[in-house]
Amino acid sequence: MAAPSVVTERERKYELAAGSGIPRLVGVAGVVAQDDPVEHILDASYYDTETFRLARSGITLRRRAGGPDAGWHLKLPVSADERQEIQLPLGGEPHKVPGRLRRLVRAYTLGEKLKPVAHLRTDRFAHRLAGADGRTIATLTDDHVTGEAGGPAAHLDEWRELELELDPATEPGRLGEFDRALAESGAAASKWPSKLRRLIGDRVPAPRRAAKKPTAGDVVLASLREHYDRLRRADVGVRLDVDDSVHQLRVATRKLRSTLRAFGSIVDKDESAPIVAELKWLGRQLAPARDSEVTEERLREQLGGVPSELVFGPLSQFLTRHFAREAEEGRTRAMAALTGKRYLELLRALDAVLEEPPLTARARKPAKAGLRKPVRKAARKLSRAEAATRGLTDGELEQALHDVRKKAKQARYAADTVKPVYGRKMRAWRKNVKAVQQTLGAHQDTVVGRDVLHHLAIAGHGEGQNTFTFGMLHARDAHRAEQLRERFAGEWRRLRKGKAPGWLR
Repeated sequence: MAAPSVVTERERKYELAAGSGIPRLVGVAGVVAQDDPVEHILDASYYDTETFRLARSGITLRRRAGGPDAGWHLKLPVSADERQEIQLPLGGEPHKVPGRLRRLVRAYTLGEKLKPVAHLRTDRFAHRLAGADGRTIATLTDDHVTGEAGGPAAHLDEWRELELELDPATEPGRLGEFDRALAESGAAASKWPSKLRRLIGDRVPAPRRAAKKPTAGDVVLASLREHYDRLRRADVGVRLDVDDSVHQLRVATRKLRSTLRAFGSIVDKDESAPIVAELKWLGRQLAPARDSEVTEERLREQLGGVPSELVFGPLSQFLTRHFAREAEEGRTRAMAALTGKRYLELLRALDAVLEEPPLTARARKPAKAGLRKPVRKAARKLSRAEAATRGLTDGELEQALHDVRKKAKQARYAADTVKPVYGRKMRAWRKNVKAVQQTLGAHQDTVVGRDVLHHLAIAGHGEGQNTFTFGMLHARDAHRAEQLRERFAGEWRRLRKGKAPGWLR
């Protein structure tokens, strides 16, 4: 089967009163021509798990015959108006979801079987909206839909709706212009994000609403759910080999782990400890792929700043060979983790914690009272880590500063979690913590960079390369590390003396 194609879909749906004609959109958003309708008969079967795990996350998976884009379509939400659509051509067994798509949604289905949950037949009349140059700006479709959903009791429905979909090359901002024109013509925005949700809406649990007076548990769980959603979305990106997706997956993993650890007095730490350990394992599996990306980018930037007369030999080609091997090994390790049973069990454990959270008595406290202690504890851990650096030199100092960086990151994540509660009161302190974290992150890059340069010099020498340039870059990194330690000292003073809530001291 061909590799999947990925497109970005930007559209809005509208209701039309019975007997209403199609709105004319000439003169709106650069449209100079509205073509006569082209009719398509679309026949689509939708797939989900028994408990609608995909629909609950705003995802649709269908097999559609008819129309210009017949095939398998997996739609992932990006925003209210935007979706990422992954397409595969028709082929294979018509009633079996292709393995590629099953694997892409594994983080959502958690291994549960995908089966047909609904069938839709659409008589579509599509109007192309073109600009002065003849290019398509958008497509307005008049859909007459008949739907049937299975289950304990079959559900049948018929309706008519409009869709306004921008061409991928059209600026997203034009969607608002079309929206205003359609509203003026009598079209009303649909409350349903998709045809499938309209048909099965009463069978999918409504999204959780934020409490007017949240408890400490409400705030922490909202943060965990956000990180879990980001992890699952990044999981899809890694499987599609999307740029920066390994980084996003690693960040989501780190934030989940940090939040569970920092707020162990809210979400019972004894219950969550096994998950924290497994998140640490996952982070280690992702680390080589991400570290290789960061190191290569940084070294190439450094090499690009060296005068040509100080670059001896084909060092760029040497780096390409070296990091190609590193990247392949890192991706292989990451994919082995994502396809294994251990990762699936971790996802199931995370899902269970969010569905039936093991909250403590402190979690029932009002958020402002219940969340101070965990944040204060994270701040104190950071202060103790900084104090432990005093009097150290060389490798011991570098390791201690790396620990300060990790504690700063944990403190920042804790501040992010409680932002909905304390907001502006935490802003200055969080900003200063972030500055410390970033400076020490740059410092750690020099530590790793020097180690890699030492390795490259040895390997290059073995291949007959002139490794003078690597030695020069090594010396520059050592000097840069000294500068960053001086910057850190100043930033730490600002953090210690800067504005912060009194209870954080």
